[in-house]
Amino acid sequence: MSTDIRQLKPIALWKNFADLNEVPRASKKEERVIAFAKNFGEKLGLATIVDEVGNVIIKKPASKGMEGKTTVVMQSHLDMVHQKNADTTFDFETEGIKMLIEGDWVRADGTTLGADNGIGVAAIMAVLESTDIAHPPIEALFTIDEETGMTGAMGLKGGLLDGKIMLNLDTEDDHELTIGCAGGIDVSANGEYDFIMMPDKHKSHKISLTGLTGGHSGMDIHLGRANANKLMNRFLFEVDKDLGLRIHSIDGGSLRNAIPRESFAEVAVPNNKNAEFKKRVENYQNVLKAEYGTTDSEIQFEIEPATVKNVISSKLQRSLLRAIYACPNGIYRMSPDIEDLVQTSNNLARVLLKDGKYEIHCLTRSSVDSEKTDEANAITSTFELMGATVTTGGDYPGWAPKPGSNIVKLMSDLYKEMFDGEANVNACHAGLECGILGTNYPEMEMISFGPNIRGAHSPDEKAQISSVQKFWEYLVATLERIE
Repeated sequence: MSTDIRQLKPIALWKNFADLNEVPRASKKEERVIAFAKNFGEKLGLATIVDEVGNVIIKKPASKGMEGKTTVVMQSHLDMVHQKNADTTFDFETEGIKMLIEGDWVRADGTTLGADNGIGVAAIMAVLESTDIAHPPIEALFTIDEETGMTGAMGLKGGLLDGKIMLNLDTEDDHELTIGCAGGIDVSANGEYDFIMMPDKHKSHKISLTGLTGGHSGMDIHLGRANANKLMNRFLFEVDKDLGLRIHSIDGGSLRNAIPRESFAEVAVPNNKNAEFKKRVENYQNVLKAEYGTTDSEIQFEIEPATVKNVISSKLQRSLLRAIYACPNGIYRMSPDIEDLVQTSNNLARVLLKDGKYEIHCLTRSSVDSEKTDEANAITSTFELMGATVTTGGDYPGWAPKPGSNIVKLMSDLYKEMFDGEANVNACHAGLECGILGTNYPEMEMISFGPNIRGAHSPDEKAQISSVQKFWEYLVATLERIE
């Protein structure tokens, strides 16, 4: 399927993207893609190093006549979010992404596409191997583990880079120049329990909540999309209260930075309440369609027979359902200073109750560190009240905007010149690596841009072909203009 992709323009970029998408590259499992990037640089005869955490740095001298220009760092991350639809058979460990062209868009067949941040990686590769692009000295920085902790950016030491300007190629709207972003922190609640035998005269079921839109837990958090963990918990809470439902297991969501698209639960209800339970399922499907028909039009809530032999205690069930209900999700506060910018939010990303253990994972984001701590404390308190052990980790800083920097002015003016319009210079609610990288390179001017990518972190992810062409032309022109 990638043969057609390789014929798209710019050919150099799409060829490299197709090559990259043949390499499995889940976060924290980047060994193969690190080797891929290292081999790419070495084959070009360029100075290539892999630092102690796995970041790959490839340095290319300036093109003829550009030797005296400012060294530029071009940066993207190698890892991608691995998600697939429940009915898609695909092994991320062994298979390359299967890509399709639909009109002006490239998408994957039932999985994430990896355009986040593979298009940026491919663009840098195209510049590195080019012989006809005018550019200053280039330092290509390919970081690892951006999607699950940003440990690559955190582990990059000072002194490895000489560049004074960084072009981060990880923005997903081609009219935007991003100059600031939110920081984040992971909040996790864990505990253990003993099963008890399922009471007599109960009927067991498996409940499936599927078809939600999902998306990026930062960039899409303001769109009002359904969170599968919250909606499943809402149903379980109501039926527990009214019908005496008993829970055996819950399995909802997956990655911390993806809005949960699916949730599954195995439950039992008294035989004399079974007919009413089935009516509740049907009614809840209608409620969800009414509430989320616009944002999650494919939402499905269904039951099927199951075999449940044991359940959790009534005490744990009561406290767990109430804690999840109370856990904040979505927007916590909008920015009072920047119009339409989410300042602080939380994503209730994962709920797993299985085999004597439970775990709940949240990703809290904010461009204000004190507010990020405040919401993390609220979440921590919620789950500590039910007796869970709560830990925090993966804390990373936001990126403070510098709207007056030279690179912002250069790229703003160039955008207007090339596209006859104003670029949207803004900050975003996603967690870009610039803030972290800036801790060891505080004098470096940074800016982020990229092509139109929609549905990142979900199987709906797609990249716009015409926008990639626009992005490429803009990138090449920017490199030529840097003084």
